[in-house]
Amino acid sequence: MNPIHSGPAWRRFSLVSVLLTSTIWAQTAPEVLPIYVLTATRTPSKLTTIGSYVDTLSATELARMQRTSLSSALSGIAGAPVFASGAGGGVTSLFLRGANSNQTLFLIDGIRFNDPNTDYAVALGGMSMGAGDNLEVVHGPQSTLYGGEAVGGVLALCAVRGAGIATRRVSFEAGAFGTAQAAVQAQGGDQASAYNFSALSGRTQNNRPNNDFNSTTYVLRLDRQLNRQLAVGATVRGFLSHYGSPGDRYTNDPDNEDRENQQLATVFVEYAPTPMLTSKAVLGGQDRRFVASDRGLGGLRETLVKNRRLVLDWQNTLQAGEAHRLTAGLTAESNHTRNTGFGNINQRQQLMALFVQDEWTPAEHFYLTAGVRSDDHDAFGRATTGRATLAWLAPEARWKLRATYGTAFRAPSFLDLFGRSSFYVGNPRLRPEEARGWDAGADYFLRHNRGVLSATWFDTQFTNLINYDFAVFPGTVRNVGRAQTRGGELSGKFAQPGVAEVRLGYTYLEADDLGQGTRLLRRPRHSGAIDLWHDFGHGFTAGTGLTWQAQREDIDAATYATIHAEDYTVARIYAAWQAATRLTLKVRLENIFNEKYEEVNGYPQLGFGLFGGVELKF
Repeated sequence: MNPIHSGPAWRRFSLVSVLLTSTIWAQTAPEVLPIYVLTATRTPSKLTTIGSYVDTLSATELARMQRTSLSSALSGIAGAPVFASGAGGGVTSLFLRGANSNQTLFLIDGIRFNDPNTDYAVALGGMSMGAGDNLEVVHGPQSTLYGGEAVGGVLALCAVRGAGIATRRVSFEAGAFGTAQAAVQAQGGDQASAYNFSALSGRTQNNRPNNDFNSTTYVLRLDRQLNRQLAVGATVRGFLSHYGSPGDRYTNDPDNEDRENQQLATVFVEYAPTPMLTSKAVLGGQDRRFVASDRGLGGLRETLVKNRRLVLDWQNTLQAGEAHRLTAGLTAESNHTRNTGFGNINQRQQLMALFVQDEWTPAEHFYLTAGVRSDDHDAFGRATTGRATLAWLAPEARWKLRATYGTAFRAPSFLDLFGRSSFYVGNPRLRPEEARGWDAGADYFLRHNRGVLSATWFDTQFTNLINYDFAVFPGTVRNVGRAQTRGGELSGKFAQPGVAEVRLGYTYLEADDLGQGTRLLRRPRHSGAIDLWHDFGHGFTAGTGLTWQAQREDIDAATYATIHAEDYTVARIYAAWQAATRLTLKVRLENIFNEKYEEVNGYPQLGFGLFGGVELKF
């Protein structure tokens, strides 16, 4: 089935979009662009000066679209297809610019969230966004600033500083599939101190036996300005979940359960002895405990995965005159992984990395960035990466041309290096997986900071990919794989008349396994999303959204043969009415045309769902 070309769902959504768009283009616009982004250069940089393609999602935008989960927040970003093995709470993978699901780095509150041994898939499938979270996605190889796994790019999730008079909110939502959840937020701050806290807890039965999902996510940020030069702060974030995991639709296991407990905390210090020099240190820790259990005929069987990480990240930025901004620092990390499942892992690793970057303005309207980094892992050795970017801004500041080139790596996992079983042995001589990539694009900035339209072409070559060697016994892994991903990204984020906003993205992707001469799995050739929202006045707002995927390969869950996966299009509608100063009523309709589809073969997604909620402000 291809609803994009043949189904009535697409035609009905097109009519809704045309009607809403005609309203949007009839009036005057608010500001929607952030002035600065942070992740692309590790320093606050204007969108008009950076050479990288960066997508942003603010807490305000996410609340407006009624998207609370991390996976749903990513669904509208160009080049970032998300595929879930099941409904809400199921393990979920991201293929940013066609990179493998373990080749994208998640940064949360300034520290690494995943590595080759610490998986993000469970958290991506179920973790909620904090009410004060901002999300930045930087596309393309980023290891020069952030180290391993930053091959496809970096997703940076950050709790923002509280601001303004103290506000408190309580919200409740219930709806289809036995869904019920509650959330609280409290925030406030001035120049001296600030706080921001949010928590969301809920449950859903999904739509299959043994598929209940219960979760709680909380985020706290505290800030204190001690004097004009010194500021300190801390963040604490947690995610707890319990997921009934029935497997694919051919298995329908009544006994499998997954439990995840993620805790992250950071303490940070910013010291600015002069207006030209800033130093920031972040000390962070992560503790993850994942348990997969099966109460079958043979009794209770459990697999335990424990990941612990301690990180020190120290960064110094010097404004060396008007032309140069130098950034240099180090990252020190210690991690320990215990996995009682396949490979029987119990290993530790130390990491020390040094990096330096120069942001150079050689002439008016020209912006260059160049950097280099060296990562030293005691488990396998050293990896060195580099990156350069160029941006040219037209004199009227309406057009920007940009280009980047960079290298990146993914470290081998403990299982790759040291795992052992009766039919597998690790390979301690493995080298990191390597990538080099370039992109070039253009951005058009609308007047009065109303938005931006972007177009990018990218090409990434992967070498030394770690593949399983079936020709020996016991089996092992070797650096033999080669791959290439290339394509184009089109995106837009803009406001138009009458407090209306539009987000859209489309990606064309060719992703090839060069060794096998086949297409890489689960990388759609065509994917896209659009979201349209309008303020109709009198406290009533509404929006509609759509996502689609087309032309991708997958593995048949029953036969394990490679198949052409089905195309799908999923649409939604959401609305809110501020009935009183402190009371807002909300409703959203998900999968409004009841599309039957599977993001991963064998794992059906949910059909039509109606959800309603209420929000109280104090």
